[in-house]
Order: sequence, then C-alpha cells, then structure tokens
Amino acid sequence: MTDYCWFEGIPFPVLGFQKEILKEIRHKFVIGDEDTIILTYPKSGTNWLIETVCLIQKKGNPEWVQSVPFWERSPWVETEIGYQALINKEGPRLISSHLPFHLFPRSFFSSKAKMIYVLRNPRDVLVSGYFFWNKTNLAKNTDSLRTYFEWFLKGKVPYGSWFEHTRGWLSMRESENFLLLCYEDFKKDPRRSIEKICDFLEKKLDPEELDMVLKYSSFHVMKENKMSNFSLINEGMVNEGFVFMRKGTTGDWKNHFTEEQVEAFDKVFQENMAGFPPGLFPWE
Repeated sequence: MTDYCWFEGIPFPVLGFQKEILKEIRHKFVIGDEDTIILTYPKSGTNWLIETVCLIQKKGNPEWVQSVPFWERSPWVETEIGYQALINKEGPRLISSHLPFHLFPRSFFSSKAKMIYVLRNPRDVLVSGYFFWNKTNLAKNTDSLRTYFEWFLKGKVPYGSWFEHTRGWLSMRESENFLLLCYEDFKKDPRRSIEKICDFLEKKLDPEELDMVLKYSSFHVMKENKMSNFSLINEGMVNEGFVFMRKGTTGDWKNHFTEEQVEAFDKVFQENMAGFPPGLFPWE
C-alpha cells in the first residue's frame, strides 16, 4: 500500500513530490505579474480548464492542445518536474496547482498574476477521487468507497481536506486578480463560462473563435485527444483499468452514496462551510 509524502500535515502523492521542494516553492518561487494560475482541489475540472485556457490563448486553434501534453502546457508548480519546468520557462507562464492556500508561493499574494479557481460539488469530487486515486500508484488505495468516504471527510486524501482547501482560497474571492468558477455552471453553460474567462484574461475572441474553443474543450473531444486524456502517462504510475476521463458529469455521487452517507456528509459540510453567502455553492 502506497502511503503519502506528508508536508505540514498535508498528504501529497509519493511520486514526484519532495518536502524540500514544497518548502522552497512557498518561500522562493517567484510568480510574475503576467503569469496565469489554474488552481483547483483535485478532480474539480482542472484539465478541462487548462484545455479551455490554452485554446483561448490560441484563439481556438487546436494545434497546441493536440501536440503538447497538458502537463507541459501548464506545469504543476508543486511537482518536481513541474517546478523545474517553470523555473526554466520564460513568461508569461500558465501554471497549474492543487496547493492549499497556506502552502502556495508567497510571491503570488503581492503580484498581479491572475488566478482562476474552480469549485465543484465535493460529493462529486469525492466519488471522482475514489475512482481516480484507486487506479494509480500515487496514493493509498482502498477497494471500499465507504473507507475512502471516511478518509475524505477527515482530510486523509491527497492534498488534504476539501473543506480547508476551499475555505482558504475562497478568502480571495473579492480580489480583482481572482476568478471563481463553479464546475456545475461550466457544465450547464460552457459558453458563458468561457466568456467570463476571456473577460478576466482580457482576451477578445470573435464568435467563430469562441465556437472553436467550445468544440475542442468538450469532454468527448478531449477524451480522444492523447495530449489531454492522460494516455501518455508513465505506466508505472497507474494500475490496470485506469481511465482518467471517466464521466465528466454532475450529480454522479447520487449513484454511490447511501442515505447514511448523505446525512453524514451534509452534517460535515454545514459544520465546515457555515458563514458563506447563499448561492455561493450552486449545488446546495
């Protein structure tokens, strides 16, 4: 059984992570004013957003997203490989991360860099995470959703507690350089969400270019794109039956939670997320 790389109480995958690098990233990595950051809790639509932003930057032209793996287009700053790539990359850079608020590079908070944060119903995040992590060699595996459910509520899953992660980053929601998107809204009206991203990044697309972004960032197109569907990942990192893009839907948790789990999750959610304004969480 694979354990974790623990850093300041947060569990990280064992492959590709080092405590020394995580510490160095927070205190020494310099984020430039022209950089764009994609920040999510894992399994919240990260790669969908990466694909969308890459297509926006290229005005809908799919050549880049069809020729370069997404982890090279937008490296994860907290990984060994991603960190080295970003250090050697000229700006402006597209940077991805799942880091919680208190571990993110301090330089960001005094910069003009723009961050897009995607929020997703944590119940769907839990189910998606269960099916994802259990088919990898990156974290503890369990054949029981019941066990993973308990781990998730206690924050004993990769990147720690969803509740702490979300509370931390939502403290930025009034900042001019922070755009909050909801996965559910993205699914319901992707065109409107893409328009919001364009406005935030100050990128003007004509209707035809916007149509191209919509087309090539759609789930079924991304699922067939080997640069976006994780089919190029090192075989030593995944187990038999691994599928990165499983469903890409909302509400799948209803197919897996028992009534007891629904009640338990609702109780923990209310305890942890009380105080936020009505409507912030569209699934509630």
